[in-house]
Amino acid sequence: MTNDSPSDGSLTDDAHLGRVALRVGSLDRVVPFYRDVVGLEVERERDGSQAILSAGETPIVVLDEAPGAPERGRREAGLFHLAVRVPDRGALGDVLSRARTRASDAGATLSGASDHLVSEALYFRDPEGNGVEVYHDRPREEWPWTDDRRVSMDTLPLDLGSLADDAAGADRAPDGTDLGHVHLEVTNVPRSRDFYVDALGMRVRDEGYPGASFVAAGEYHHHVGLNSWNNRSEPAGEGRGIEWFEIVVPDAETLDAVRGSLVAAGHEFDEVEPGDGDVTAAAATTDSLVLSDPDGIGVRVVHGR
Repeated sequence: MTNDSPSDGSLTDDAHLGRVALRVGSLDRVVPFYRDVVGLEVERERDGSQAILSAGETPIVVLDEAPGAPERGRREAGLFHLAVRVPDRGALGDVLSRARTRASDAGATLSGASDHLVSEALYFRDPEGNGVEVYHDRPREEWPWTDDRRVSMDTLPLDLGSLADDAAGADRAPDGTDLGHVHLEVTNVPRSRDFYVDALGMRVRDEGYPGASFVAAGEYHHHVGLNSWNNRSEPAGEGRGIEWFEIVVPDAETLDAVRGSLVAAGHEFDEVEPGDGDVTAAAATTDSLVLSDPDGIGVRVVHGR
């Protein structure tokens, strides 16, 4: 495999996602699902209005409590699902086992299970309706590659019996669990695709699903999914759902390349000091770029986290 040089603005396989932040109405309602079913560790911060959900030393989901926040409007862009990636099939089998015994008590539902050829996945709705995928990747050499080095994904039934048989028996998500991708509902797929590809340096990886595009850094199957399936027509608002997500780049040179690409494409952004989950203030010297995508969903390009 070959990758473009960071100097031309293209993200390589060394880039990945960091954290995703959700605005929720009640931490007490939402946290049990992520803790007891997904298997993440929970740390409450500040005055108790924020929770950090992690696997080992890897923070994955930031939950910001906003009791007065309304549900996302039916026409507003936002989250289709966030995707927690576990390192192997045994860990995914453990999620299925926990779901079968704990999902109802945690106020969540198992809404689907699919074989995507590149991965195997379970799908949930958390207690406030946010889509959550938990998946493991198949080895890259088993992915269906096209002649131009894209991938071909599909949605096939997943054998839950076989998956349950492979469960490792763990009660928590193992080390190596992280945020694999986010899938967004957007108002205009071509416009959003151009933002993530032309301005941020990702690549189109698959466009075999009508009304959708999947883009990624390097040759991963996708870090960001984009779809118009539910005909969203308004930008993201201030209701419950996704606030922002992070793209983590490997070095200062890559961050500089992304900065230059954003400037060239005419996108506004703030340069901020590294900090906790809600840092938004501008600063003169920075390791992070904070901006919004065309639908108002926050994107943070971070170096060194």
